[in-house]
Amino acid sequence: MRFEISIGGQRFQAALQDSAASRDLIAQLPLTLDMIDHGAVEKTGPLPAPLSLAGQPVVADPDVADVGYYAPGHDFVLDYGDQSHYRGIVVLGHMEGDAAERIGAMTGSITATIAPAND
Repeated sequence: MRFEISIGGQRFQAALQDSAASRDLIAQLPLTLDMIDHGAVEKTGPLPAPLSLAGQPVVADPDVADVGYYAPGHDFVLDYGDQSHYRGIVVLGHMEGDAAERIGAMTGSITATIAPAND
């Protein structure tokens, strides 16, 4: 499933992998999340409800431009830098084009709206 992320008037396209966690996220859309910068590699913001971990590995190594979930904090994650192999991370999908670069250029906290794509 494709979805759209809107931040400060900019729009980014992304696609989710088929997983129980992704289906749980889809069920929560649309969402508006306050997100903070974490480690100068990602933006993270708390989801209103946890996502399923069924079928997910215990650890993951997200790539630049991945969309993820940090299970211990119930956080939605936008990776714009190189995050290392980490326990509790679930890769949900991937942002398209130059989304990671543009999000990485946004300093400090952001407010992101996540909604199904209109295509």
